[in-house]
Amino acid sequence: MYILQKALTIFMGSILIAIGVNAFLVPFELLDGGAIGISLIIHYSMGVKVGLTFLIVGIPIFMLAWKYYRSFFYNGIHGMLFSSLIIDLLYPLNVIGRELVTGPLMSAICGGIFIGIGVGIMLRKDISIGGTDLLAQMIARKLGINTGFVIFCIDVLIVSMGSLLIPSVNLVLSFTTVFIVGLTTSLIVSVSGKVINVKV
Repeated sequence: MYILQKALTIFMGSILIAIGVNAFLVPFELLDGGAIGISLIIHYSMGVKVGLTFLIVGIPIFMLAWKYYRSFFYNGIHGMLFSSLIIDLLYPLNVIGRELVTGPLMSAICGGIFIGIGVGIMLRKDISIGGTDLLAQMIARKLGINTGFVIFCIDVLIVSMGSLLIPSVNLVLSFTTVFIVGLTTSLIVSVSGKVINVKV
């Protein structure tokens, strides 16, 4: 029963994340933080699939987790693999997003909400999709500093670099997405009574 619940959670969370990325962020070239943000930067600049890039970015981080923090590896590998697949399968939603969403601000907010809910419901079952937030957890544990602070610094760096590399990326709206993802994730996780500092 537990395995079925976990599988269903990964499926639902991945679907929500994929909708947030493809239907809301991609149509207006918005960024999120973390590995999704890196994947979007590569997608906007080179046309590489977002999910595939997300998988490639995550592999070396999971290799580190396997060696040094095995529990992080087990809690994230399934979420990463399935999320990568679903993000690319639902890529055609970007066409619907362009037609239905009224503007980039609404898209940034809606995208952040969908991604935040997807990440949040997975975190409630102790599932992560890895990425740079997994790296941040390992750095924070190694250095004895707050995980949320490390994640924030990485997200700021990724979004800032993305706006410099891709002139069409709106820095303010992308930071809005990052903020909404973090806020929504925290609200979803707090319903379960857990205290957690990570998001995608």
